[in-house]
Amino acid sequence: MPGRLLDLKPALPILIGASLMLTFAMGLRQSLGLFMPDLTRDIGISVSDFTLAIAVQNLIWGVLQPVAGALSVRWGLRPLMVGGSLLYLLGLAVLALAHGSTGVVIGAGLLIGTSMACTGPALASAAVSRPVSVALRSAVLGAVSAAGSLGAMLSAPIGQALNQAYGWRVGVIGFAILALLMLPAAWVAGRVDRVPLPPSSGTTDRSAGAALGSAVKHVPFVVLTIAFFVCGMQLVFLTTHLPSYLQICGMDPMLSAQALGVIGGFNVLGSLFFGWAGGRWNKLVLLGGIYAVRSAVLLWYFATPPTATGTLAFAAIMGFLWLGVGPLVTGWIIDVFGLRWQAMLGGVAFVSHQVGSFVGAYGGGLLYDLLGSYTAAVHVGVATGLAAGIVQIGFALHRSSKVSLAAG
Repeated sequence: MPGRLLDLKPALPILIGASLMLTFAMGLRQSLGLFMPDLTRDIGISVSDFTLAIAVQNLIWGVLQPVAGALSVRWGLRPLMVGGSLLYLLGLAVLALAHGSTGVVIGAGLLIGTSMACTGPALASAAVSRPVSVALRSAVLGAVSAAGSLGAMLSAPIGQALNQAYGWRVGVIGFAILALLMLPAAWVAGRVDRVPLPPSSGTTDRSAGAALGSAVKHVPFVVLTIAFFVCGMQLVFLTTHLPSYLQICGMDPMLSAQALGVIGGFNVLGSLFFGWAGGRWNKLVLLGGIYAVRSAVLLWYFATPPTATGTLAFAAIMGFLWLGVGPLVTGWIIDVFGLRWQAMLGGVAFVSHQVGSFVGAYGGGLLYDLLGSYTAAVHVGVATGLAAGIVQIGFALHRSSKVSLAAG
């Protein structure tokens, strides 16, 4: 193990740069829901108007992710990551100046969504996968996924404190100042463009079209992609609507920021654990387990009125299960299809995740506006999550048994 850790030394600048970029890209966007109550009241828009912006953000991110993944092979990762960081700053600036739903949708939706396709987990994972050995790859993916949680621990309390003291616009400006750190981080992570791809075989050495054609005919990839819908729906529903839900229940507004911070903290542990576990056990079974356990925890939490202790316990469990899907999905795609088109194929699966995110954000807002509560939205999230978890586990085990029989 010491020898393996020494192998990381040349790659450390790339790993640190990608981690910092992902930290702020993920942490800031996950905390935007903190501004929803004050923002909607101040500029006179509805909850569903705000959640439409978050839904558009996630949909644009998902649609553009395969494109960004393919372009990273042609142009390199640095131009995309640096350009995406600039778009993130522009999106926050537009949001801070918004006076109606159009500005919110353009800033928080279109611009940050486009940015996330270039600064989010797909390109960050592509950057850190290349310069490390196969033996360390799963653990490194888990560590970088964990970095995506640290931003929420920092940004959520800062954003809420600025929001309470000076208003939501100052809170968004505070986020923009934090986002400035993405620029040097993305530049340093872009050093990976100098690292040659390791020798690989199979469809990954052919064109983007050939790699995509191979993936969509691969049944486990299709099942993973469909189940990924539920992951996005559950997580974005929580980050968007949990602050509003707690306010409706009369809880301290700072509890929302504390809960998002706890999610971020335990996400670090969960991402590290699932990065480690993915190198030892069936990645698809682990994915299905995450979906099923998340759903059970959602049902437990929303079944009774929230308390401060219960909310933080819920946040801790959900945080542990949050971004652990990242190293599992990315690691499995690399195992099966190789490194060259990993970002593109991960982006194809991610489209399903982001359609789910759109449904979780906007659908949750619509159901709340129509019914006056989040009960129906929670029930939909729990039912689909349990179904996806059971199908993913069942298919993975069935597939493993067939492979074992064939080998025998």
